[in-house]
Amino acid sequence: MAARAAAPEVAVHAAARLGEGPTWDAARSRLVWVDILSSRVHTWAPGSGVRSVLDVGQHVGAAKPRAGGGLVVNLRDGVGCYDEDGAFSWLSREPVPGRRANDAAVAPDGALWAGTMRYDEATGGGTLSRHTGDGGVQVLLPRVTVSNGLGWSPDGTLLYYVDTPTRRIDVYRPEADASGVRLGERRTLVEIEEGAGYPDGLAVDAVGCVWVALWDGAAVRRYTPRGELDGAWTIPAARPTACAFGGTDLRDLYVTTARGGDHPAVRPLAGSLLVLPGVGEGLAGVPFAG
Repeated sequence: MAARAAAPEVAVHAAARLGEGPTWDAARSRLVWVDILSSRVHTWAPGSGVRSVLDVGQHVGAAKPRAGGGLVVNLRDGVGCYDEDGAFSWLSREPVPGRRANDAAVAPDGALWAGTMRYDEATGGGTLSRHTGDGGVQVLLPRVTVSNGLGWSPDGTLLYYVDTPTRRIDVYRPEADASGVRLGERRTLVEIEEGAGYPDGLAVDAVGCVWVALWDGAAVRRYTPRGELDGAWTIPAARPTACAFGGTDLRDLYVTTARGGDHPAVRPLAGSLLVLPGVGEGLAGVPFAG
């Protein structure tokens, strides 16, 4: 399928080393995203243009809104919470030498599903864990490599998940029981072909289609719930990292990018926050219940 003609626009000019994890904060009409390797959480309100930057002191894989205000953050040494007034507390602290946080997402029940990876990307060195607001932690996948995109189907029954080096978007059907959550059997929705880049962060839209950013592929793709390619958009950065719907009507797709891999003279927008206006219809996000 040919790339769609709609061109991305610049939402925020930046030079993020590793921009990641865009999330629409509906309660504050703003976008939240991180620059992992600069240890910073960014916010930007499209309506007012107001921006903020929070230095969290260590590499940060994701930041998500909390139901009571503030943010939950997936940090190198564990998961922590910022209150509305900026006060910080650890929710679950487990530093592992050579390992850092990566992408995370809030499930329909308000729990945070948070991934990790080794800095050297050693096979099986990462995890995917579920964190609840009372500090409970359950490791769901103990041996992944680069835990990345997460998203749920509109009815909340399916989990889409990316372990980047596999080149796959996998599908699970999580089920809760007395011991916690079980993922169930895995099936493959999509396997990205050689030469097209690697699947990174993803978003699920209101009709159940999966949008995925392709690291080293300079593109965002849309797949139907059956795994059929339904659109592709060229991104002016070799390494788009993740995407999320935002704006008051959830129709704009925001895309984070990384500066690494691009020379500023060749792709000057690499590292910026980009937007594809009006390309779809997103799902309302759930804040972290903690």
